[in-house]
Amino acid sequence: MQSSRQHISILGAGESGTGAALLAAAKGYAVFVSDMGSIDAERKSLFQAKNIRFEEGKHSEEEILSSTEIIKSPGIPETVPIIKKALERNIPVIDELEFGFRYTKAKIIAITGTNGKTTTTLLIAHLLKQNGIKAALAGNIGKSFAAQVLENTADWYVVEVSSFQIDGMLHFRPNIGVLLNITPDHLDRYDYKMEGYINSKLKLFANMNMKDTIIFNGEDPVIMNGRNRFPKNAMKVNFAMQHTANITINGDYFSYDLGAQKGSIPLANLLLKGQHNAMNAMAAIGAVAAAGVSAEQIAEHLSTFVGAKHRLEYIAEVAGVKYINDSKATNTNAVEFALDAFTTPLIWIAGGIDKGNDYATLRTLAKKHVKQLICLGKDNSKLVDAFEDLLPVNSFDNMEAAVTAASKVAESGDTVLLSPACSSFDLFKNYEHRGDAFRLAVQGLAENELNVKRHD
Repeated sequence: MQSSRQHISILGAGESGTGAALLAAAKGYAVFVSDMGSIDAERKSLFQAKNIRFEEGKHSEEEILSSTEIIKSPGIPETVPIIKKALERNIPVIDELEFGFRYTKAKIIAITGTNGKTTTTLLIAHLLKQNGIKAALAGNIGKSFAAQVLENTADWYVVEVSSFQIDGMLHFRPNIGVLLNITPDHLDRYDYKMEGYINSKLKLFANMNMKDTIIFNGEDPVIMNGRNRFPKNAMKVNFAMQHTANITINGDYFSYDLGAQKGSIPLANLLLKGQHNAMNAMAAIGAVAAAGVSAEQIAEHLSTFVGAKHRLEYIAEVAGVKYINDSKATNTNAVEFALDAFTTPLIWIAGGIDKGNDYATLRTLAKKHVKQLICLGKDNSKLVDAFEDLLPVNSFDNMEAAVTAASKVAESGDTVLLSPACSSFDLFKNYEHRGDAFRLAVQGLAENELNVKRHD
C-alpha cells in the first residue's frame, strides 16, 4: 500500500484517466484529476463516491506541480505548458498503461504498429477467449487497463498500444510484443521527424527479456532496419509472405514454426478480405501460438472472427451497391490497404483534417479502382488538388449529403467505401462518430429504397 502522502495528478478524465484514478485511490495515493474540458456526470459521481478530488475546465498549476507523479491522457502532447513545467521539475509523467503494469501479475500481449492494430488485437483476444483463456482487451480498445487491473479477473491482457502511450512508458514489459508495420503517421507529435516516431514504436520492446517473444513484420523495411534495436535475448519471430519467415503462407495454409510451436491452418478459415488482413492474421497466429494455443484450436476459432467495427466493416447492400465503413483508416497507408482490397469499382469517400499526408501515394490505386472521389470535410482543397486531374471529384461538408451523392453515382455491383485518410475532428467527435454517421446515412438509403418498393 502506497503512503497517502504520495500525490498523483491525473490529466484527462476519459476512460484511461478514470481507470488510473480508481486504481491509484485503491492503492492509497492522494489523487487529483484535472481535465481542461468537461467531465461527464457519471464520472463525477464515481470520483465523489471514491473521495477523489477533481476539477474541470482548467489545470490548476500549483496543485498539479506539487505531485510526486503525473499520469496524462495519451492525447495530451508533451509540448503543453503544464507538462513542460512538470518535466522541467523532474516530475515523472507516465501513461495509464505504465501505472497499471505496476499492479498486475497477469501476462501481457501488446500490439503496436501504424495500421492493423485494432483488427489484430481483437483477433488475438478472440482466439484466446474462445479457447478458454481469461483474456481482457485494454489500451486503445476496451475498458481502461488500470481499471481492469483493479478488478483482477484476467490471466492475459491483450493491449492495443499507440505511440503516444509508449511515450509514457518506463518499465512496461509485454510477455509477447507484436509490431505490425511502421509508416509515417502522427509526425506532428514528433517534430515532423520520422525517426522520433520509429523510436517510439521500438521503445515498446525495450524491457523484454529471454522469456519474452517479439513478433514483427519481416516485410516492413523500417522494422527490418531497426530490428537490431530489439533486446538481444528476447525470442524474435517474423511474419511475411516470403516462405523463409517463421510465420508465412504456404499454398492454401498459414504455416508457422516458432521452435516449440509449429502448425498449419487453412487460409479459407480467415473471413477477412485483403492481403493486409492476411498479415494481421499471421501476427495474431504467432502471438496466440506463443501463448500456448494449438494449431487446431486456432483453426477452429479463426473462422468465427468477423473483424473490427469501422475497419473495412460491411454495412449494407442497397440497390446492388455495397457500403463499407473504413472510418478508422486515418492515414494514407491504411487507405492503400482498403483501395486494394476490392475488385469492384469504388466510389471513395475521403477527407477530414489533413495529417500531412502525401496523397500522391494513392494515385495509382485510385486510377485503377475508383470511379469517383467524394470529399467530406470543412476544407477539402488538398484532396481535390491531388485527384481532380485523375477522376471526378465532389465536395461536401456533411455525411448524409456525401452518402447520397455516392448513391447517385454508384451502379449495381459497385462499392461505396468510406476510407478517409484524415482525422475526423473537423466534423465529428472521433472516427467512431464518423463511422456511425456513415452507418446511419446508409440505413437511411436502405429505408428509402424499401419505401419506394412498397409504393411500386
